[in-house]
Amino acid sequence: MPLSSIHRLVRTLVTRGYVRQLPSRRYVLGPRLIHLGEIASQTLATWARPHLSALVDAVGETANLAMLDGDRVVYAAQVPSRHSMRMFTEVGRRVHLHCTGVGKVLLAGLPDDGVREVLARAGMPSRTPRTLTDPDALLSQLHRVAAQGYALDDGEEEEGVRCVAVPVPGGAPAAAISVSGPEGRMAMDAVPRVVSLLRSAAAALAAELTAGRDRPAPVPPA
Repeated sequence: MPLSSIHRLVRTLVTRGYVRQLPSRRYVLGPRLIHLGEIASQTLATWARPHLSALVDAVGETANLAMLDGDRVVYAAQVPSRHSMRMFTEVGRRVHLHCTGVGKVLLAGLPDDGVREVLARAGMPSRTPRTLTDPDALLSQLHRVAAQGYALDDGEEEEGVRCVAVPVPGGAPAAAISVSGPEGRMAMDAVPRVVSLLRSAAAALAAELTAGRDRPAPVPPA
């Protein structure tokens, strides 16, 4: 494009707050993009909520939607279990990737070098005695996650809690859904059934998001 056209477009973005100019005269992303990101997250959460509710009905445990957010993963939506003792994570909470089911299944979609870069920036703090804190050990686990198509958090983020997660295929931004509950109710022999239900829900959500590009998005709840 001609430089004059680029300059005019950039100045319009600056005027509207999507881009800002530094004292060095370089341009960086502006604050209005934060609001756009919030709208996108709310829209995705609105589409996901019926699928999460169906998972809670089928499994009986809390269902979550999470999205990759830089070097962390952020919970964008949740439908809680109806049990009095249940897994509860605040929507909007950002957590490390290496010790969560949703985080590991999203890391598994990155090349090894990309994973190491994320871990170098974010660190690998030990959340429980089961948390993996060695990059090589985590990479070995991520290779298995990529091959099998799901990830487990087996008391690595919170003691006594087991989480099963799968990616939402073809998602932009990268997203995952999971089911979490106490180890006593989320037994290992139930994992294959939970994975099957998660995959069906993730595929249905992905299909709905694809179709949604051609129709108005649902209105997020107030």
